[in-house]
Amino acid sequence: MELLEVQATEIIQSNSTNNTYVLMLYESHSKQNIPIMIGEYETQVILMARERVRAKRPLTHDLLCDIMEAFSLTAIKVVIEKFNEGVFYSNIFISDGISTQKIDSRTSDAIALALALRIPIYATQAVLNEVGISEDTFIHDSDDSMVAQANKKLSIEELEQQLKILEHNEEYEKAAELLNKINKLKSENAENN
Repeated sequence: MELLEVQATEIIQSNSTNNTYVLMLYESHSKQNIPIMIGEYETQVILMARERVRAKRPLTHDLLCDIMEAFSLTAIKVVIEKFNEGVFYSNIFISDGISTQKIDSRTSDAIALALALRIPIYATQAVLNEVGISEDTFIHDSDDSMVAQANKKLSIEELEQQLKILEHNEEYEKAAELLNKINKLKSENAENN
């Protein structure tokens, strides 16, 4: 089974429903993206994991990190192994230093864990063949309103929610960066209207 490393590059709000997002995993050699539909909650969890923001109470990936630390376990990688009937099947590979176990996981939880621990994410060639789309399919041209609407990023309100989380956790440097991004988006929106 050939494994290809993928990077979580962006999350795009879906046009089909308000609470659905598309997590894009990019494979650089084939220049293809694997689009994974996720809900609003999974989107927030993945963003928090990527930025290493902890909620007041542990989320699934936080709990897994704490358990692995308590029992001297190491997560090695996440592998998206197959796509069947609209569902991605993923595994987390965890080692105790002697042996490695493959643990079945929801793909969104596995990706959140990988982002939190900074471990690689892989997809099989079969998954890429089945659902991979060319990077040219998602055009990022802010001058074309149809394209801009199709590729709507997280809304300013959602970014402001993330800002509150960062401020609550006293991550002021990251909060300042996000605030700059929010202000830039507000400025762009004002110019376009």
